[in-house]
Amino acid sequence: MKNFTVIYMAPAAGMEEWMKKPEAERKDEEAKMKADWDAWVLAHKDSILNTIALGKTKRVSASGVEDVKNDMMLSSYVQGESAEAVAELFKDHPHFGIPGATIEIMEARQM
Repeated sequence: MKNFTVIYMAPAAGMEEWMKKPEAERKDEEAKMKADWDAWVLAHKDSILNTIALGKTKRVSASGVEDVKNDMMLSSYVQGESAEAVAELFKDHPHFGIPGATIEIMEARQM
């Protein structure tokens, strides 16, 4: 089995729009997405090693440190035979309920 890093992406502008929805409507949609997410994780529990939420971003460069926004929301570490096999797991993921959402999969190897 190989290890993969999975990054759940959602456009920052889309997330800002999402937060402008009436709270009751947003909470209902979030509850449904969480239930769908939990069911998806249970169905794929043998492959998913962990999932974490990503917080605010600091960018460090030769010019210094700055606060920035990017489209990364969450990450998971997943085991699978190949990137293609892992991608198949994610084809029906509830994350796609977020407008413009994507999922990126990269093999993770020791350096």
